[in-house]
Amino acid sequence: MVTLTKIYTRGGDKGQTSLGDGRRVAKHDLRVAAYGTVDETNAVIGLARLHTEGDADEMLARVQNDLFDLGADLCTPETGRKAEGALRIVDQQVERLEREIDAINAALQPLTSFILPGGSPAAAYLHLARTVSRRGERLICELAGSEPVNPAAVRYINRLSDHLFVLARHLNDGGTSDVLWVPGGSR
Repeated sequence: MVTLTKIYTRGGDKGQTSLGDGRRVAKHDLRVAAYGTVDETNAVIGLARLHTEGDADEMLARVQNDLFDLGADLCTPETGRKAEGALRIVDQQVERLEREIDAINAALQPLTSFILPGGSPAAAYLHLARTVSRRGERLICELAGSEPVNPAAVRYINRLSDHLFVLARHLNDGGTSDVLWVPGGSR
């Protein structure tokens, strides 16, 4: 567990930060951008949770915890000096998302159009979280193109955006309150 007694350290005042293995990198380093975007996704999910309860809220609570695991995974390079024993996303976390996606989606009407972000407040925030997680996925995949990244981490962030999408539909009255795209409808 982490114990924080002092919040500011002044360690980043010159534009650098520490990775989980202690190595110092620029704050604009691709790895930092990737786990920073994961953190941003987590914050948007926190906003969505202001409007959820029951099973949906419990799912999102698990996802938020997973996102801290994902951030820890990305923060500690696979080849760094603390790689062995580092907290990593595992296949069971990906599989849980898949089970939840399948269960939620089974109760939804098939899509007949693309969906515009909106509907209920919870759904609107989940659509925002989905887009932020997709940006995180792009950054994680870019990082994986230049250095080793846990493959389960890539799978997790890919499934997460799907999870957020179907959960948003579920929270829009099972999809009946989804806002549908009307191609050329505002011409």
